[in-house]
Amino acid sequence: MARRVETVLIDDLDGSTADHNIRFGLDGTEYEIDLTEANAAELRGSLSRFIAASRKTRTPAGKGTRRTGRSATIRAWARDNGFKVSGRGAIQSSLVDAYEQAQSR
Repeated sequence: MARRVETVLIDDLDGSTADHNIRFGLDGTEYEIDLTEANAAELRGSLSRFIAASRKTRTPAGKGTRRTGRSATIRAWARDNGFKVSGRGAIQSSLVDAYEQAQSR
């Protein structure tokens, strides 16, 4: 029997279907938010003045992440369970949550 599992993003501000999962950081804390196109544009517009005046930083050497193996495992699990997942980049937190929940059973 085939099974298809879909992940739907819900805008964290207004509850409608979201188009974007946005990650950003402030004061050393990383955040993630799901937003519609309009709310994402509003967020980017609000931050654009500050971003234009700022500079990008890099993760200090030696503080890299060791999650590569875990990411590959999550991606393989996601594909096997009908999720759409890219081969590179960040994995949506909702997908990581689904993986962890499936592993805890």
